[in-house]
Amino acid sequence: MIIVKLIGGLGNQLFQYAAARRISYLNHIPLKVDISEFARYKLHRYSLMHFNIVEVMATPEEIQAFKPRTLFFRLAFRYLSSFNILNRSYVMERHFHFDPALLKINHGVYLDGYWQSEKYFLDIEEVVRKELSVKTPPDSWNEQMMERIRNEAAVSLHIRRADYVTNSHTLTVHGCCSLDYYHHAVNLVAEKVESPHFFVFSDDPAWAKSNLQLPFPATFVEHNGPDKNYEDLRLMSLCRHNILANSTFSWWGAWLNAHPDKMVIAPQKWFNTDKMDPRDLVPRRWIKI
Repeated sequence: MIIVKLIGGLGNQLFQYAAARRISYLNHIPLKVDISEFARYKLHRYSLMHFNIVEVMATPEEIQAFKPRTLFFRLAFRYLSSFNILNRSYVMERHFHFDPALLKINHGVYLDGYWQSEKYFLDIEEVVRKELSVKTPPDSWNEQMMERIRNEAAVSLHIRRADYVTNSHTLTVHGCCSLDYYHHAVNLVAEKVESPHFFVFSDDPAWAKSNLQLPFPATFVEHNGPDKNYEDLRLMSLCRHNILANSTFSWWGAWLNAHPDKMVIAPQKWFNTDKMDPRDLVPRRWIKI
């Protein structure tokens, strides 16, 4: 079987699932998910129950059969993986950018990493799009918002703050996109899109309302809280165009956008540190500024 560790926010969970699903699907190996880390990880919750995924939970016994018991041995596996991962039952991500060796795995394995590139699953794109569609029916408020988005030249604009601001470690790694970035992105959209209407998504809507002054119609989407982040993701994906934060959440909102002529704008600087190499994170067809 394939077991994938899920951890982090919704965007991270979607990347982890998609990479594992590709190995599972092409090699006809059952896929199970390990959500045990959420018992002590309090920043985010497991959220994939709202999607059309293959949702089979790995048992503690199955996890232990694959996973080294101590951090020391897991780090040792990472070191050994730097030489060869093809014959290993436990694979820890070797580096942040795309690792083509993962595509060659054709046996049961436990995956421990973030796997943040569409290159890990692009050859089963349609499968991923189908399974990562939201299955939970929208409530009446979101149904109305979906209808508005469908009838507008809708552009999603995502502002990520929360732990990017309040957590010193997260701030050091990620940082926040500047207002100059958002104004530049809005102007690029306005040059090519007639009568754009911006739908602003943020985990800090009060800050967004006070600081983001747009010379175009704008709707601040603030009805859904963290427990309904999948609703915001669905709304983002229905927009015709997308302006991203340096966030995997809005990355997926854009990637799941099915409009063939979509314009996607992403920040050139994704991380606030040189230790992370995002060269394979943002697809080349998207605009980086």
